[in-house]
Amino acid sequence: MGEAAGTARAPVDLRRTEDLEAAYRAHAGELERFATRQLRDRGAAADVVQEVFVRAWRHAERYDAGVASLRVWLFTIARNVVVDHVRHARSRPGTPTPPDDLPGVADRAARGGRSGDTFSDDLVTAWFVEEALGRLAPDQRGAIVETYVRGRPYAEVAAEQAVPVGTLRSRVFYGLRNLRQIMDDMGVPL
Repeated sequence: MGEAAGTARAPVDLRRTEDLEAAYRAHAGELERFATRQLRDRGAAADVVQEVFVRAWRHAERYDAGVASLRVWLFTIARNVVVDHVRHARSRPGTPTPPDDLPGVADRAARGGRSGDTFSDDLVTAWFVEEALGRLAPDQRGAIVETYVRGRPYAEVAAEQAVPVGTLRSRVFYGLRNLRQIMDDMGVPL
């Protein structure tokens, strides 16, 4: 009897080779793109993906499909691995940071605080927000960035975008709602 005859498939158990391989095929590409975007290093991103699946396999008993989807759980692990990777890289004394390694860190630190600020979970969350903003529709993203992030008046932005203020407010409202959903799907609590 197969699935067509009504037999339900067993829950995902990453200790089983076939489930781990299926999870890898389904999610490794997206996890690698995420890690590459955060670390700006394809080699490090590949290491992150490998570590994600090693940790998922080692702690397979912790996965609860009732709490979060497998994708969300894997992205949560990936976020932690990225943080660990950056912290480890920064803790090595005498190792200069390559100019193309995490170029956005310096820019964000300069905008958000003193240039000597250390890496923090807030910065990782900012990366997730940036990734989530990239998944929004362009009109919603533009409305949120201009009004919410840059703090510009609605009337000024509406005039610049040649839309009524009410339309701009709707774009911000629905964009923030969609942003929250995207962040939830990525496993990042707001």
